[in-house]
Amino acid sequence: MTLDTSLPQLRVITHSFIRLEGSDGTVIYVDPYRAEDTPHDATFVLITHAHFDHFSPEDIDAVKNSTTTLVAPASMAGDVARACIGEGVHLVEPEQTLQLGPLTIEAAPAYNTDPSRLGKHPQSNGWLGYVVTLDGIRYYVAGDTDQGPENSRVACDVALVPIGGTYTMDALQAAAFVNDLKPQVAVPIHFGCLVGTAADAETFAQHVNPSIDVVRKTER
Repeated sequence: MTLDTSLPQLRVITHSFIRLEGSDGTVIYVDPYRAEDTPHDATFVLITHAHFDHFSPEDIDAVKNSTTTLVAPASMAGDVARACIGEGVHLVEPEQTLQLGPLTIEAAPAYNTDPSRLGKHPQSNGWLGYVVTLDGIRYYVAGDTDQGPENSRVACDVALVPIGGTYTMDALQAAAFVNDLKPQVAVPIHFGCLVGTAADAETFAQHVNPSIDVVRKTER
């Protein structure tokens, strides 16, 4: 499938709440948060880590249905069990790959390396970003992370990276990360809700290599 760099199949609903739809109707949500008037149409729900703005059982309930499959870090087994999400669950480790029907999911480590925030997303937590291959396109949703040795090796067509700072990369760090990854398209996430502003998205866009399209998809 040729990549339309305007990404009509992708929505960033708010913060890191992402919706991706395949040509066959497969619907993937990542980190549902503050879901409003959302249809129960999830084929898959991917959770990056256990913080409330990424793992919200009530928002998972707002998008899932009786056949939805949940993917989450293996370290979150207890959180998933306490949320009574007991069926259709895949718990994955960093560097693990899942094949779920039309979807290939590669789990990439997501953790802080910046000394100012090492305690916010420790590497030892085993939290994740995901590379989702759908319709032949590789989408990398980085999760709450800084640039590290593992995620610097990710190959992707579309990179969705946090830019809000405080808990993750700031706009300049995220731009440098994207320039190393060299995707066709970069999408800023994790700003405008709890941390980060529209000005950060502008800074990010200004510092991304001009050969990479920057598409801002955040709706609210």
